[in-house]
Amino acid sequence: MPAPNPALRLNDLRIRYDERTENTPNGVSFDVAPGEVVLLLGPSGCGKSTLALALNGLVPHALAATLSGSVTVNGIRTTDAPVSRLSQEVAMVFQDPDAQIVTGTVFDEVCFGPENLLLPVAEIVERAERALRAVGLWDRRNDNPDILSGGGKQRLAIASALAMDTSILVLDEPTANLDPAGIDDVYAVVRDIAAAGAHTVVLIEHNLDAAIDLVDRVVVLDRSGALAFDGPTREVLAGSAEELAALGVWLPVATLAALRLRDAGVDLDPLPLTSSELATALNSIRSLPALNTRSPESRKKPAEAAITVRNLTVSRRRTEILHDVSLDIGAGDFVTVIGTNGAGKTTLVQAMAGVVAPPKGTVEIGGLDPATSDARALADQVGFVFQNPEHQFLENTVFDELAHGLRVRRRSTGNGQSDADIDLRVTALLDRFGLMPFRDAHPFLLSGGQKRRLSVGTALITGAPVLVLDEPTFGQDRERANELLTLLSDLHRAGTTVVTVTHDLQLVAEYASHVAVMHDGRLLGFGTAHEILTNEDLLERAGLVVPPLARAMRSVTRHPSWTGLARIADIPVSIS
Repeated sequence: MPAPNPALRLNDLRIRYDERTENTPNGVSFDVAPGEVVLLLGPSGCGKSTLALALNGLVPHALAATLSGSVTVNGIRTTDAPVSRLSQEVAMVFQDPDAQIVTGTVFDEVCFGPENLLLPVAEIVERAERALRAVGLWDRRNDNPDILSGGGKQRLAIASALAMDTSILVLDEPTANLDPAGIDDVYAVVRDIAAAGAHTVVLIEHNLDAAIDLVDRVVVLDRSGALAFDGPTREVLAGSAEELAALGVWLPVATLAALRLRDAGVDLDPLPLTSSELATALNSIRSLPALNTRSPESRKKPAEAAITVRNLTVSRRRTEILHDVSLDIGAGDFVTVIGTNGAGKTTLVQAMAGVVAPPKGTVEIGGLDPATSDARALADQVGFVFQNPEHQFLENTVFDELAHGLRVRRRSTGNGQSDADIDLRVTALLDRFGLMPFRDAHPFLLSGGQKRRLSVGTALITGAPVLVLDEPTFGQDRERANELLTLLSDLHRAGTTVVTVTHDLQLVAEYASHVAVMHDGRLLGFGTAHEILTNEDLLERAGLVVPPLARAMRSVTRHPSWTGLARIADIPVSIS
């Protein structure tokens, strides 16, 4: 039954952006009760972020979109009130905290919103102090936000939202750019907010392992933007796990492992949602086959180096970012660089690819020194994908963006593929990445996940022997992330050297052959994925934690050979 006085009410909500033909979301109706914590899930492009923007009136008041149906917040219809009025009911925290930080100190940042409401100074100061103490930043109130860690910036964004003293808080993937330590920081705050019961929380999140314990209810949109599931957390995630997996929705790692076990003949009922539940379920099983979890990569002969880094030191504005880094990446390896925010991961891979000019003679890639090589020659050797897709878009349509590199190569060399060949190659990639419906759309009008797929496609299409990707799965649903990583794995197996940066250590465990651990600008460790990701001491020194599956397996005392399991893919396909 509908709640008599809901905090939020969506009634047949349909939103269509200008230049689009489809509605996303598409006919969505549900209520959210006061104090409820609701998790909104769905595949990339289904309209989750658009729905969130409609809750505070940015759609349709500030963004070019047509809204039909209705959104009501605390009894106010959003189309009938300006954003300034709705900001007193709904506060929003975006994926990227830098996109919403506008002042020079932490204290001023939190005061900014209440100041715009023309509140008395004493009330503004009281709200700011209360919010900053809630997120653990009161002692840093005089710091410039620029020097905060990623988790610190996101906590600052949450404090700014809390200072608005709204009853509704919307969090759109608040941990998407954060390392595990930053994720823990943010969710410690969100748990406190949820436990207090004073806020209605709508959460969009891919990292369910971090958030699952604080969510009351799950709402799922399907690929068309329609409502697919709505119910209590365990009922939806465990009761409809197979359907959600088929839909491409992220699930907790424990649930994904249990689905793999179910396919292999071991039915864990009920399906676990957490690492501890998975360990308890496996300990209740009398017999499981012995596993050999030793990494096959550790038995391979060392490959010829595709990338050589020697004594690399990189400085910006007289500050050293990287300190004397040396490593060899073998031809055909799949290497992931991990570390906390600010550890130097992005700077390292940018220096490898020549995006940041390394000191002469410190990096060699495909026989070239990025510091001295012609940009076109270097582009033939390495494709690079930025963390922010918009930083590399040059054309006005998705098709032309993908075709750009092939056309430039043809112009610069005087030969190359014909227009017909380029058309075939681009069309095949559009189809593979699910971008065919948007071939004539402007890249900036794509969803976050679609932009990411396009940016990866621009690096893949020219066929460079080395691919370097900074957070390639950011903003992707589970199906697209797995599809993309499977594609990278196929290229890796075919001989392409792949280097990625990511915060998702479970994805690292599933796909990487080798891992480089960065900490405070230094290389802390380099080895096979299994060696690194099961080395708890090394990860702890780097400010990281063991991935969820490996963490669960350490508690499986009844089956000792399973304690070293770190990859879902290593669960046997058949267990008799």
